[in-house]
Amino acid sequence: MTQDFWLTSGWHLLQRDNDGHLVPTADFMLAYFSRDEVAPQPESCEAELALHAKLVANPFAVIEDHEFDAIVDRDVVHNYKAVLAFREFLAQYPTLEAAYIAVVNGARISFPPLFLEQMTQIILRSILDGEKDPMKIRAAECLFRQQTVTLDDGRIMVADHATVQLQADMARMLQEGPSPEEVGIDILATETVDEYWERSDMFNTSVDLAYTQPALDGLCRVLEGWIAHFHGISCRIQPMREIEDEAWSWHVGLDAISNEIFNDLYQGNDLSEDRLRAILCLFKLEADEGLLPEMAGKPVYLGLAMDQAGSVRLKPQNLLSNLPLAKSQA
Repeated sequence: MTQDFWLTSGWHLLQRDNDGHLVPTADFMLAYFSRDEVAPQPESCEAELALHAKLVANPFAVIEDHEFDAIVDRDVVHNYKAVLAFREFLAQYPTLEAAYIAVVNGARISFPPLFLEQMTQIILRSILDGEKDPMKIRAAECLFRQQTVTLDDGRIMVADHATVQLQADMARMLQEGPSPEEVGIDILATETVDEYWERSDMFNTSVDLAYTQPALDGLCRVLEGWIAHFHGISCRIQPMREIEDEAWSWHVGLDAISNEIFNDLYQGNDLSEDRLRAILCLFKLEADEGLLPEMAGKPVYLGLAMDQAGSVRLKPQNLLSNLPLAKSQA
């Protein structure tokens, strides 16, 4: 039976065009004005209440700068302006995907990166609609939420960074005051995988991305779907233990760290063992069509690495901007 997931993403509030791409609606924007960051509080002033009422009545209403002047809580003003900047950016494009590609191609943005992460999640939710494998969906979280890495006896455990930080803060509180409700980060394994459905919006499960593990295979399938959705290219991505290719032609780092390491390796530079150990996962991407003619029969190597603090920030936009696409696909 197909289960729902990421219910708080707002995915269900968008419409779809003939290509299956997502079109922002008034209800989608209205959800942003219902968030705690901008929703009125008992102490909200009249000017704030008036602005909120105007946007609830018409989430695409034009807001003039002077309408912020009388609002007492300047933090609320900052939050409103961030949401409105996001709204104005989306309004320039026919779909969420078109807006995302514009960012990938260097369009100037004036909204916080959090909104780009939300766009990624929503687009992934559309790509994964009807998916029955929770391990694959959990792996997809890596594309829009920073992960904390724990290396243990050959395992590469990744857990949501924000959840790990929350758990650490709560542990400190336990030493100083009353015990708060505990947040657990349980391992999602084959025998417990169905627990994900009821926890998908909590981001409180961890998975193993080591070679041969189901979550790593799931991540490969997610990356394939991501490329297919935006570029219409059918490709095959497989995990690798190491790269042994004297004719190495192209690589894409899935994050800033792996990209730097790949560039050094490609140029023949010597790297320390510590730096090489930062690479967590290697992949081989192959496609029968859609890539540059000179890449025919050649793989594109992908890498995922952690930083010195043990965190992973996968950047899915790298897969859209750095592949050796044929001009008809770019």
